[in-house]
Amino acid sequence: MNRVASTLPMPLIDAEALRERLAAGAPTVVVDTSFDLADPAAGERSYREGHLPGAHYLHLDRDLADHTPATDGRFRGRHPLPTREAFAATLTRLGITPATPVVVYDRQGAMFAARAWWMLRWLGHREVTVLDGGLAAWRAVGGALESETPAAVAARPAYGPAASLVPTVDAAALQAGLGRVRLIDARAPERFRGDVEPLDPVAGHIPGALNRPFKDNLDAEGRFLAPAALHAAFLPLLAGRPPAESVQQCGSGVTACHNLLAMERAGLPGAALYPGSWSEWCADPARPVARG
Repeated sequence: MNRVASTLPMPLIDAEALRERLAAGAPTVVVDTSFDLADPAAGERSYREGHLPGAHYLHLDRDLADHTPATDGRFRGRHPLPTREAFAATLTRLGITPATPVVVYDRQGAMFAARAWWMLRWLGHREVTVLDGGLAAWRAVGGALESETPAAVAARPAYGPAASLVPTVDAAALQAGLGRVRLIDARAPERFRGDVEPLDPVAGHIPGALNRPFKDNLDAEGRFLAPAALHAAFLPLLAGRPPAESVQQCGSGVTACHNLLAMERAGLPGAALYPGSWSEWCADPARPVARG
């Protein structure tokens, strides 16, 4: 039997390494986060048809967001974060403890796996990584699939209060800092420019934002580019400032996490997430909008 490291590589694991890890029985919980914004039930259907052995499923709308209306009536965006306590309870139901090594994946180039990766780090969870290339990479190395849903077993010890490993900013803080922070938008160029807007009521972008489409982080096979290539791509966007002076956003705080993961891989950690992103920003007509 091959020796398998007890800790996970960060922030990505390749399919062969994961297959060896699972074959060796190294403690690992695998989570499928496949989703389709146009068909919210599609990811769960795909999961039930076939997923990595022992994998649990987390749904973007039910588990990785909280659509409960805010008590002050304000719109928090299309995928507002749940409370940290609620997300901790979700993980506990899957048998995940604060020390459990977790691997997340999807079928969409880590579009949704990156959100789960970021959220675990937001909770203070260190042992989490993303399967590079997702389900396709797993199948390419001969990895088996199964359709059984594993039983949920409550974990012990459960999560307690812990410091977040990642920073966030809210709309008020971001608006106050416009012009002083490097704001990077992960949406497609046509949405960033305001040519089209299929999801939100207003087209355009936050003034001063720069565009780095999250899909540019991947190669033709859906795997993340090499660290050096990602470093070279993000460094000009920072314009000499440290990553901690930058903020990542997108449409609803999902694909911005893809850029955050890419920056981590590039050796540029520390950027903040604006969770509400464009969907929250544009809901308030008092906030400025740019186009072009």
